[in-house]
Amino acid sequence: MHKRYANYHFIGQRDDEEILLIIHRHWFNILVHFLGLIFAGLVLVFGSFSLFWFSIDITTLINSQLVDFLVNTLILFIWLFFFFLWIDVWFDVWIVTNRRIINIEQKGMFVREISELQIDKIQDVTSEVIGVIPSILNFGNVSVQTAGEQEHFEFYQVPDPTGIKNMISHIIHAKEDNESIEQAINETTFENTIK
Repeated sequence: MHKRYANYHFIGQRDDEEILLIIHRHWFNILVHFLGLIFAGLVLVFGSFSLFWFSIDITTLINSQLVDFLVNTLILFIWLFFFFLWIDVWFDVWIVTNRRIINIEQKGMFVREISELQIDKIQDVTSEVIGVIPSILNFGNVSVQTAGEQEHFEFYQVPDPTGIKNMISHIIHAKEDNESIEQAINETTFENTIK
């Protein structure tokens, strides 16, 4: 059993199946999704402080209960959008085991799509890092292709895509040559950004 994920299990895991890697999106990609909400929250906070700072009492112009209702409603919507975005982005997970790759994609609050590829059916693994910020922070996409019905798997905006590609390639070659998968994992080096 791979030591890092020895205490992790998932529904549908087979008895002889070991989790080798659990991949979430890179933190910068998650941050980009939240920038609009962060901006709306900052506008609300700075707007409140500027009214207080300039001693403007808006309740003399509008009913104070209406102002309280509007501010609280805006805060509630910001919180709800934050929560829904968090669920949608963070719960997109890719699990690499010694037998297969599982793609768990959250498509809303109550919709989850799970698909899998068998390791021995994989024909090609490629990684790409496009742009200045992804190059500096080392995140990008990993594409896995097979000849089966589900011919293409994409890991979107994941940390250290080259390390992930190399690990999957080492696992494929280890299975083809009947070598130890543990040794294949040890040959692969990752950055500390993969959780």
